Amino acid sequence: SYIFPSSSHRGKPSSTMHLSTLFLLALAPLQTNAFAPQPLATPRVNAAVQSSTSLQMGPPKPNIVLQETYGEGSRKYRRTVYTHNEWVKHRSSDRFIRNLSSIFNSGVYKSLSREVLATTVVASFIVAWNGLTGGYTDLDGVQHEALINFLPMLTLPLTPFTLLSPSLGLLLVFRTNTSYGRWDEARKFWGLNINHTRDLNRMATAWYGHDGIPIDPTTRAEDLRQVSLFTWAFVRSMKRHLSPPDEDEAAFVQELNARLNPSQAGAIVAAVHRPNRALYDLSVAIDRLPMHFMRKNEINKNLSIFEDTLGGSERLLSSPVPLFYTRHTARFLSTWLLLLPFAMYDPFKGSWNHVAEIPAIALASVFLFGIEELATQLEEPFTILPMQGFCDKIGANCDEIVSWRGQGLDDNEVVIQDNIEAMAPSR
Repeated sequence: SYIFPSSSHRGKPSSTMHLSTLFLLALAPLQTNAFAPQPLATPRVNAAVQSSTSLQMGPPKPNIVLQETYGEGSRKYRRTVYTHNEWVKHRSSDRFIRNLSSIFNSGVYKSLSREVLATTVVASFIVAWNGLTGGYTDLDGVQHEALINFLPMLTLPLTPFTLLSPSLGLLLVFRTNTSYGRWDEARKFWGLNINHTRDLNRMATAWYGHDGIPIDPTTRAEDLRQVSLFTWAFVRSMKRHLSPPDEDEAAFVQELNARLNPSQAGAIVAAVHRPNRALYDLSVAIDRLPMHFMRKNEINKNLSIFEDTLGGSERLLSSPVPLFYTRHTARFLSTWLLLLPFAMYDPFKGSWNHVAEIPAIALASVFLFGIEELATQLEEPFTILPMQGFCDKIGANCDEIVSWRGQGLDDNEVVIQDNIEAMAPSR
């Protein structure tokens, strides 16, 4: 559609231009409602659909206070884990209609209310000022002279904005790519944690025992239970280490006291660096296992990987994208959008008193400020990663693995028969 006509256009506005203008004007009141600041005195609630996955970290209840649907309060509701059902919905053919219909409920867009309001106010001022100083058309289509003819109209040429657009685009692309790379790196760290916790407990279970020494099933079960518990305690301590204290401290202490004995839980809670203490306890539990030292060395390699994922996560949490880059991008984008209404006045002369410029500027501000907002939200990835779901998954997997019989306790004929039945095609 012909939304931004050239400044050199001198003919009559086309029907396509009128349709586009009417469409943008129709969006104007909706846009105002979508980005208006919400009153704190009368909390409202939004309905939320519970995901089918058991690891969904979204809203636990169908009623959510409106102030938690955008901004910092909404981050805990973005911790989703996809299963097949979510992927089917994600790639369904109606995803475009679904995403467009929810545009005014977007938490990202709602958090931009002040920025969009600022550019919209500037655009409204330009339309009103130029109508007073350059003439206007009334509702009957009659052209009137300027009411204030001794002041100039406020306009700028469009060329500087055209020349600066590629530079602004490069800044935003680098900003978003860097932020996504940080999120992706954090997710890979937790992927390594999941993989190597399984590997550690698998080796401990399968290799338990040494030199044909008789194995006491009770002692074996308790030793492996300690390995499983401290494996979970490490990832849970790491989650707490990377989360805001006011969100996770009480739950962390409660979970540790529920799963560990009081002295073990107290030692971890009292430690200055809790993940290091949990990893030390896991090292001690592994060292107590009756197995060949070379096998213990293989198991301990996983602990070195845990140190790497912990250190890498601390690096991401403590080191943002260089602030001078972030600030320059924000200043460039803000200045560009605040001055854009001056340059867009003439291209919208086909609309009544250039008024279509106002919703157009608001829409452009939403999408361009939205790109920078996405980058900012992704830059610190841990409060939008479902770390609690990862910890629960690791704990359940480790408990299951150490429940298996392992070296010296399995009946080989039974194991072989079970494998044959598992690999046989269904009949």
